Amino acid sequence: MRDHGTFYIDGAWVASAEPRSIDVIDPATEQVAGRVAEAGAADVDRAVAAARRAFATWSVTTRAERLALLTRIVEEYRRREADIAAAITLEMGAPAALAAGGQTKSGLSHFEAAITVLADYVFEEQRGTTRIRKEAIGVCGLITPWNWPMNQVACKVAPALATGCTIVLKPSEVAPFSAVVFAEILDAAGVPPGVFNLINGAADTGAALASHRDVDMVSFTGSTRGGVAVAIAAAPTVKRVAQELGGKSPIILFPGADFPKAIAAGIRHVMNNSGQSCNAPTRMLIPAGRMDEAVALAREETAKVTIGSPASDAVIGPVVSQLQWQRIQQLIEKGIAEGATLVAGGPGKPDGLETGYYVRPTVFADVTSDMTIAREEIFGPVLSIIGYDDSDDAVRIANDTDYGLAAYLWGGDGDDLPGIAARIRAGRISINGSAGDILAPFGGYKMSGNGREWGEFGFDEFVELKAVLGG
Repeated sequence: MRDHGTFYIDGAWVASAEPRSIDVIDPATEQVAGRVAEAGAADVDRAVAAARRAFATWSVTTRAERLALLTRIVEEYRRREADIAAAITLEMGAPAALAAGGQTKSGLSHFEAAITVLADYVFEEQRGTTRIRKEAIGVCGLITPWNWPMNQVACKVAPALATGCTIVLKPSEVAPFSAVVFAEILDAAGVPPGVFNLINGAADTGAALASHRDVDMVSFTGSTRGGVAVAIAAAPTVKRVAQELGGKSPIILFPGADFPKAIAAGIRHVMNNSGQSCNAPTRMLIPAGRMDEAVALAREETAKVTIGSPASDAVIGPVVSQLQWQRIQQLIEKGIAEGATLVAGGPGKPDGLETGYYVRPTVFADVTSDMTIAREEIFGPVLSIIGYDDSDDAVRIANDTDYGLAAYLWGGDGDDLPGIAARIRAGRISINGSAGDILAPFGGYKMSGNGREWGEFGFDEFVELKAVLGG
């Protein structure tokens, strides 16, 4: 049983002002795995005040000083990787291999990327008679989700530190254990008191942080509903709000695509992390005349997705909570009720997994864009296959969504994939299974949010522009 009754504020672990706590549930056992203290308004005030005091000195540190801290963080992070992975498995049910691999490694990658970017980032330049300066925006409230906990913490904390900002981090109350380990890492790396602060809590804590007058910027990752709430809370103080929100990303197979390869890649991506990824390609668009072929391949590939205890070698584990499991079940039932064809999976728990929030890997065919499963972000291992007539129809369907986070294009000779990419209203387009790029901007159009994370573009979110005329 993990019991974290303190917050990391001003360089020390301190008790909360009020004795309130939140239970954290192990999604594989449905039992309480531990608890964390819940921050109230007084705790938020204390953390923000510490960050405000520290900003005066941290914001004027040199590039070399910040690089030295980031390097020490990387060294300490590597030393604690096993602890991070164990926390992620316990708090959100990620299989051990995924937790130790993509989940933990992604956090390290963002710090390594920040070192690369900071080495050459242009904080000041002369344009004619005007000097343009990029200065740290100030105290940053960072609110992060449970689905990729270290990825989302690191891709915010690393650029904030690198640009001279100070931080109050509030991770998801559903999966807070890895963030506690992260705070221990920064403490061991020698982050100056007040530069980084950690508080835990639920929506009320996030609202208090977002609305705080002494917070200059809020960076939020989570549901679109949560992002709207944060923006509303922040609006009266006219602070910057950066949002990375939901997605309903298309994967489009054009006639020249390698169908077995593309469908296998799409299925693996959707099912990875139990479907709990905002950029998952959950709408698969197929030429209408090749639907039978695509359905057969999807059924075959889905059968390879094993599900089981995070301690096993299963491909996917449980989803994060009972609430999440119930929502996914409701949407699967909705798909059946609205007339989609069930190709694989379906409602209920997999055989032999009655305990734990396990969802059967599910594929629907004959889905139309007006169906609920084609419009709402399910955030579970559920794929919808949709037919299209020609490339114009494919683009129309791809853009017929409230979201615009990512898209995935597969084709061959005769398929103008760069031209199609230019017509898709999404923030990140992948062509023919291209490798990821940690330095490329990550973020979306429409209700997928505003602003960008990762690499140089992530740095830009944490700076203010100043023009010094005649300087």
